[in-house]
Amino acid sequence: MDLSVQAEQLAVRILDGAVPEREEILRIAAADVQVLAGLADGIRRHFCGNSADICCIVNAKSGRCSENCKFCAQSSFYRTEAEEYPLVSTQTVLEHAERAEQAGIMRYSLVCSGRKPAKADMPKLEEFLGRLKQERRIGRCASLGLLEEEEYLRLKEKGLERVHNNLESSRAYFPNVCTTHTFDDKIRSIRLAQKCGLEVCSGGIWGLGESLEDRLDMAFVLCELGILSVPINILFPIAGTPYEQNAPLAYDEIIRSLALYRFILPAAFLRLAGGRKLLPDSGRRCFESGANAMITGDMLTTRGVGVEEDKKMLKALGFSAE
Repeated sequence: MDLSVQAEQLAVRILDGAVPEREEILRIAAADVQVLAGLADGIRRHFCGNSADICCIVNAKSGRCSENCKFCAQSSFYRTEAEEYPLVSTQTVLEHAERAEQAGIMRYSLVCSGRKPAKADMPKLEEFLGRLKQERRIGRCASLGLLEEEEYLRLKEKGLERVHNNLESSRAYFPNVCTTHTFDDKIRSIRLAQKCGLEVCSGGIWGLGESLEDRLDMAFVLCELGILSVPINILFPIAGTPYEQNAPLAYDEIIRSLALYRFILPAAFLRLAGGRKLLPDSGRRCFESGANAMITGDMLTTRGVGVEEDKKMLKALGFSAE
């Protein structure tokens, strides 16, 4: 049977509530990319409607990270031009969040370099979250590495709602990306956050040298974990890191991967994140192929797309981002 027909049949089953098997997804993975994109867009409309979720991040602590993730400009293992600074001030966080809120952004995430926050940083992070909860209406997220249950509970009490912790790649490929912590360390941290009643945002980076099958394996793990916010980063090669010479993924490869993610994660917010600036249309084609969320503005160490430009694009595509 033609692969496109098989893809259409699987999409119908997913619309009826079926959960696809790994073998079924691998079977249709080579179908025509435009067919997959169209079917993924239909699945997105069915499960998520036309709502688009927009968030932004602040690089609240930069550089000198103890981990050796090969894509990261902030790792202390590599010589890059990334800035290095300790936790920013509470006033900086509040002002940044106010600007985001005024721009109509729905969620604001504090991102700190390092395996986890130092004990001395925890009171300041609690202050950030407490003040944001009291003074801003914007949703509160944080990317803080591999926290323990007690730390999650402390931050949740102050106002943390969602934790970001990317898997980065598949279990099989992860050791090629990082050796200072493991895939299982990630899973443990995510499950602890969930146990504490926190939402979890988790995805990964495409273009590290992984295969399409690796990307799909990561999606199935995200599905098993019940993740509904999935950031998808496209590698932005940083000079001085081991991946600085990685060839960019073809746009069709990105679209194919994204569409198949929608088959696997039909009700999730598939969130375009880092590297979107590298795409010739800032990701517009992705939003016609299953994506329905984004990080707007600058990323941690690379330039992003402005919020007004993003909102204009989403509106033209029929999305509601209010």
